[in-house]
Amino acid sequence: MNKRVYGICGIKSIMSNWNADFTGYPKSISTGEYFGSDKALKYPMKKMWMDEGELVLNIKTFKFDEKEGKLRPKSLKERYEELFEVKDLKQEKDNKKTISNIFKAIDVKNFGSTFAVENSNFSITGAVQITQGFNKYSGMTPEEQQILSPFRAENSQQRQKNEEADNTTLGTKIVANEAHYFYTFVVNPKAYDEYVKLGVTEGYTEKDYEKFKDAAISSATAFNTNSKIGCENEFTMFIEVEKDLYLPDIANYIEFVKNADKDEIILKCHDLLKKVSDRILKIEIYYNVYKLKRPDLKGIDNVKYFDIFTKEVCDEGD
Repeated sequence: MNKRVYGICGIKSIMSNWNADFTGYPKSISTGEYFGSDKALKYPMKKMWMDEGELVLNIKTFKFDEKEGKLRPKSLKERYEELFEVKDLKQEKDNKKTISNIFKAIDVKNFGSTFAVENSNFSITGAVQITQGFNKYSGMTPEEQQILSPFRAENSQQRQKNEEADNTTLGTKIVANEAHYFYTFVVNPKAYDEYVKLGVTEGYTEKDYEKFKDAAISSATAFNTNSKIGCENEFTMFIEVEKDLYLPDIANYIEFVKNADKDEIILKCHDLLKKVSDRILKIEIYYNVYKLKRPDLKGIDNVKYFDIFTKEVCDEGD
């Protein structure tokens, strides 16, 4: 792949919790701003790839402990052995073969990996880097819901604290009323140049990029769990540029506006992009045409707009 790509991925969360902290509330920083971590975005991408039959290394999977009969997560060693049909990784003396194998995993090819296993300890910096995604909607507030379980508490102390719930237990679900998270991502195919010289990978390819692109457009919408059912992709922009052009964190150059009819994502990076327009190969914008006004990049050529759900090209009037 002979280009760099900069982009923004926008996630809408309605009465759901896109990324919770250990208290169960949406993650926030000391200033009170809410954000989603890069891991919150990468996980649905990995799940989408797995569902499509791709090799995914760095994701939680489970097995039954034969000695104790308990369900537990697999170790990285066990996951590697499962994916690449290796009997015992400890017996593998050829690190080149191990690195070649993990580069076959689509998540490693995009996001890199820290592979810390006995006799094989190395770190790969990914071709795709994703920032923290900050909420741009000022009206976001956490909502706490009480949930009644159909089962009584087994713990006697828990029953003593809530005598009225002796037959059933209470739980809590915390969601955000509405949030709009925006991530910047950068695709740098040169990240694997040294590994290409070592002969362990062909490098980052157009095929790898297309798989990332599909996940960046659809993975949050495809990932439906109890806490994520109200989360979906609402906006994704891809700016393909010459391989030696470097742009800043472009998610800092957008604004989200709540309207009675259609909401609006205001792109404030057009002045910056105009100055380097001769080095921009093309721009593609995928957005929720039913809930958002068309995001306008004023005075920029080579921009195509798409329905984020159908991936069909939008007409000028859409």
